[in-house]
Amino acid sequence: MARWKIAGVGVVAALVLTGCAGADGAVTEDKVVAAGKTVDLSPQQNRVVAEKVDAIAAKVPEEIRKSGKLVVAGSAGTAPPLRFYATDDKTVIGVETDIAVLVAGVLGLEPQLEVTSWENLFVGLDSGAYPLGLSNITVTEARKEKYDFATYRLDTLAFEARKGGSWKVKGPEDVAGKVIAVSSGTNQEKILVAWSKQNEAKGLKPTDIKYYQNSADYYLALESGRIDAYLGPNPTSAYHVATSGKTEVIGSFSGGGEIQGKIAATTKKGSGLVEPVNEALNHLIKNGKYAEVLDRWGLSNEAVEKSEINPPGLPKS
Repeated sequence: MARWKIAGVGVVAALVLTGCAGADGAVTEDKVVAAGKTVDLSPQQNRVVAEKVDAIAAKVPEEIRKSGKLVVAGSAGTAPPLRFYATDDKTVIGVETDIAVLVAGVLGLEPQLEVTSWENLFVGLDSGAYPLGLSNITVTEARKEKYDFATYRLDTLAFEARKGGSWKVKGPEDVAGKVIAVSSGTNQEKILVAWSKQNEAKGLKPTDIKYYQNSADYYLALESGRIDAYLGPNPTSAYHVATSGKTEVIGSFSGGGEIQGKIAATTKKGSGLVEPVNEALNHLIKNGKYAEVLDRWGLSNEAVEKSEINPPGLPKS
């Protein structure tokens, strides 16, 4: 059984949101105040944009290049600051959409942001309906059998619990007998299942794993005491902690276990799109546009130095 490296609980403090001061958690028109700063939630995002790079754009598969559009899919079940709806309830915003817009710009294509469920995201990648997926997708060895990856962010997971308790998660033993929620089909589910089995083998109680697909559902369950904690992406927990004032991160760690987990743009294996996407990301890293987007959403601490194609991923076992 693999050991999982735990990072400091202080990772949540790395959330730095841009804007002006105000009362934490307050919502004013199209802005929310978090950690003394504000985040723009309006559909008019004034996104960071990038210019076309002909040498990279020429490498896009002909069918996509001729269409003039880059269809980018993402899960509707994610939460701020990753991918979520603006105050008009129809415009998708967040760091994932901003990265998608940047990549499309370098490739000389119009971004078409599609919303789907987590499961149908991969169905769409398989069928070719979605040439590209940007939805906080972690590189895993199992997924590499069907998909190609171009990394763009480090993967950090967090346990979020009600504020004020003494329980902390430093390793598998700390989740024995606890009721913990995850989203199905995610690498955090895989990690939690493995931890529970490891505990049972040692004679400890299994973890009671609950499944929720929408952020509103698992936060309601957390606040009502139906679950002890939620295990999910650190950015969403950091944002929720800063805005709600009701919860706290009690443990955080790499989503890749003993290796550093990485989030990646995802394409169908062998489609030919991953190479220009990788080059576009590295171009954006070099010209500073990538850093601007991560800073905008308070995720500078999850930046990668370069985009890699198909690096080592979360192991199969």
